[in-house]
Amino acid sequence: MSPDLVVGIDSSTQSCKVVAVDIATGAQLAAGSASHPDGTAIDPRLWTQALAEAWSAAGVEGLSGRLAGVSVAAQQHGMVGVDGNDNPVHDALLWNDVRSATDAARMVAELGAEAWVGSVNVVPVASFTLTKLAWLAANKPGVAACVEAVGLPHDWLNLQLTGAWSTDRSDASGTAYFDPVGNSYRPELLEKFFGSVPVLPEVLAPHESAGKLLPRWGPSAAVVGAGMGDNAGAALGLELAPGEVVVSIGTSGTVFAVSEAPIQDPSGQLAGFADATGRHLPLLATINAARVMAAGAAMLNVDLAEFDRLALAAAPDAGGLTLLPYLDGERTPNLPDATGTLVGMTRANMTPENMARASVLAVLNSLADALDALTSFGVPVERVLLIGGGSKSRALREAAATIFGVPVDQPEQREYVALGAARQAAWVATGELPVWGRRIEESFTPDGGWGATVRGRYIAARQAFYGV
Repeated sequence: MSPDLVVGIDSSTQSCKVVAVDIATGAQLAAGSASHPDGTAIDPRLWTQALAEAWSAAGVEGLSGRLAGVSVAAQQHGMVGVDGNDNPVHDALLWNDVRSATDAARMVAELGAEAWVGSVNVVPVASFTLTKLAWLAANKPGVAACVEAVGLPHDWLNLQLTGAWSTDRSDASGTAYFDPVGNSYRPELLEKFFGSVPVLPEVLAPHESAGKLLPRWGPSAAVVGAGMGDNAGAALGLELAPGEVVVSIGTSGTVFAVSEAPIQDPSGQLAGFADATGRHLPLLATINAARVMAAGAAMLNVDLAEFDRLALAAAPDAGGLTLLPYLDGERTPNLPDATGTLVGMTRANMTPENMARASVLAVLNSLADALDALTSFGVPVERVLLIGGGSKSRALREAAATIFGVPVDQPEQREYVALGAARQAAWVATGELPVWGRRIEESFTPDGGWGATVRGRYIAARQAFYGV
């Protein structure tokens, strides 16, 4: 049988997902997943183990004769430092590890925000890889001296699949030492802030192959794609068009669009990343998203289904309760030391229903801040595509368009990051980027004036407590 399917891998903060899809239609044929441990610093070998478990759960070994290609999309920014034998010398510091916030601030102070944007089209915050390398050099110099090569989570998995390091523009553009406009590394930034220039993965074009699949993954000689960052993967899986903006609610919240030209933001709110097609992916990210609702459910001692029912039963404005959801610090706005704040409390409104509703509205308001920022840079926001595990909340879906102030489409529930990786794998295997289309399950339009009231309260609370 000739190869007729491709595999996409999504190695996220929380888990690894593997999907096998029909190369002609994009229809899912098999899937498997495995959990990642919780935490902000992880041994990369656990990602390899999770990939093997998810690969097996999807039954990919039995499909090897049909397998044309494989590609990986993964969480961005995570620092993977290895020795000369490709053994990790330290746990990978993930995007949501904020220990390097002081290092990021020092970098901006030394060079200035505009110089950073001119060099790498981002302004350092604790999420970015270079800040984590700077932290390692300052706090564990002996370990830093053992670093021979540095990659990202998806680069590490490319190594496991092919035996060689490689990366792509979309993921490299989140390191703060790669220029997505000039498409080149900036080794002088590594020299200045890490003290040396480790071996860096080759940056492949979106349609280029990273190599062939190693025998440990089965007898197939399938090609492996360059891979990508997770948000670029979602954009590719959704076949994102100009005027559309993705709001993804997972462990993190992300707001992004495709752009033909790079967008620069010296304030550092917007990251000028590359996408996985050769274009650009202006993006804003929040640290606090779906886990805000999970924390709210835990506080109320209910499961997520009951939490959603409570939120739906509350008044649209949560009876005046306003939550600033900065439970783990925050990236947008850049408040790494912030904590959550609940304001507007009265005896009358302190009910489980209003508490649940306030948590949902907090997530949406935080993402609406990011949408407003995107609009301020001239990115057209005509429609929002709402994806991610947090979008399963009925209360959140029904409130989103009113808080965002634009129509919201809910695509069918699919693993869009993994689907984008599969679409790239098909591109590499066949030489053509397939058009598989997408199906919208539900659409929402803004409903009434309560959204403006809720937005106003949220903005006033944010400015009062944090001045931003």
